[in-house]
Amino acid sequence: MSPSLALPPIAQVSALWTFAALAAGLLGGLALAFAAPNALPAVLAVAEPVGDLWLRALQATIVPLVAALLFTGVVQTVATASAGALARRSLGLFLLVLGFSAAMSLTVTPLLLDLLPIPGAAGEALRGSLGGAAASGPVPGMADYLKSIVPTNVFDAVANDRMLPMILFVSVFAMASTRLEAHQRDLLATFFAAVASAMLVVIGWVLAAAPVGVLALSLTVSAKTGAAAIGALAHYVLVVVLTGSVVWLAGYPLAALLARKPLGAFARAMVPVQVFALSTQSSLASLPAMLGACRKLGVRDSTSEFVMPLAVALFRATSPAMNLAVVVYVARWYGVELSAGMIVSGWIMAVLVSLSSVSLPGTISYVASVGPIAIAMGVPVGPLALLVAVEVLPDLMRTLGNVTMDVAVTAAVDRGMPESAHAVGAGDDEAGD
Repeated sequence: MSPSLALPPIAQVSALWTFAALAAGLLGGLALAFAAPNALPAVLAVAEPVGDLWLRALQATIVPLVAALLFTGVVQTVATASAGALARRSLGLFLLVLGFSAAMSLTVTPLLLDLLPIPGAAGEALRGSLGGAAASGPVPGMADYLKSIVPTNVFDAVANDRMLPMILFVSVFAMASTRLEAHQRDLLATFFAAVASAMLVVIGWVLAAAPVGVLALSLTVSAKTGAAAIGALAHYVLVVVLTGSVVWLAGYPLAALLARKPLGAFARAMVPVQVFALSTQSSLASLPAMLGACRKLGVRDSTSEFVMPLAVALFRATSPAMNLAVVVYVARWYGVELSAGMIVSGWIMAVLVSLSSVSLPGTISYVASVGPIAIAMGVPVGPLALLVAVEVLPDLMRTLGNVTMDVAVTAAVDRGMPESAHAVGAGDDEAGD
C-alpha cells in the first residue's frame, strides 16, 4: 500500500479566537460608523488592504493543496478497494451516501433560500463591501461544457482556475499511478504526500493570521453595511445547518431500511455518541463511542473494527451537502445563475473533494473543501474568508451528521455479509499493509 498522508505540525488558531475576531470586527465597525464616522476613511485605508492581502494568500493555497490531497486520496481509495469484499462494499455504500448528500443539497438549499430569502438589504450591502462578484457572461451549452472538462493543457487549466478539468486529470493520473511498479508507484505517492504536507504547513501559516484577517474584513464589512452584516451571517448559518440536518436525519431511515435495525434502538445507541461528538467536534475522537454503539446494535466486531476506522478516514457524509450549501448560498447572494453544467460540476467536485479530505482543523478543511467547489462552479471565493469565521457553528452539525451516518453505514455494511467475506477482507487488508 502506498504511504498515507502523515500530517506535519500545522499552526493552529482556536476557532473561538477567529469567531471572537469576527465579533470584534463587526462591533468595532458599527461603533466607528455611528460614533466616529470621520475616522472611518483612515481606519478603512488600513483594514481593507490587510483583509485583501489575507484573502489573496488564502486563495493562493487552494489549487496546489487540493491537487496533492486528491492524488493521495485516490491512491488510498484504490488501495482500500483492493482489500477485499468488505472494503469494496463499504466504499460502494460510502459513494452512494456521498452522492445522495451532494444531490440533496443542490435541491434542498435552493428550496430553503426560496422559503427563507437572503435579506435583500444585507445581501446587497455585503456584496458591495466584499466585492468579488462573478462577471456575467453567456451560459455555455452542454456540448461546450462536456468539451471543457477535458483539458488540452492541464497547466493552462490550473493557471486559469478551471478546477474541474484539473481535478479530473489528477484523478485519472492518480489511478494510472496505481498500475505502475511498486517503487515507481510509491515514489509518486510520496512526492504528492510531501507536496500536500508542505501546502498544509503553508495554509496553516496563512490561517494562523485568521484573527487579523477576519478582524480586518469584518470591520470593513460592518462599517459599510451596519447591523445588516450580523443578520446576513446568522441567516447563512441557519441555511447551512438546516441543509446538513437533512443528512443527519437520513441516517435514521438508512439504519432502519438497509441495516434492519429498530429505529428506537438505533436512536438510543446514538445518544451517547452524539453527545460526545458535540463536545469534541471530532469524528476521530468519537471512534471508541461509535464502536460501542455498534456493539449495542449487534454489529459484528469484525465489521465495525474494519469499517469504522475506514469511515473516519474516508467518509464524511455531511461534507458534500454542507460544502455545496455554502457555494449555493454565495451564488444566490451574488446573483450567479447556476447552469446545468455548473450544477454537475459542483456535484462531481463535492464528492471528489470529500473523498480526498483528511482529518484537518476545521478552518483548513473548510477552505480546502469549499474553495475548489466554488471555483468549479464559477462562484466568488472572496466571501469564504468571512464565512470561515462562523464555521464553528455549522461544524457542530457536520460532526453530528458524520458520526450518525458512520454508525448507520457500518451497520448496513454488516447486514448480509457472510462470515467468510469478513475473514477475506481482514486478511487482504493486513497483507496490503
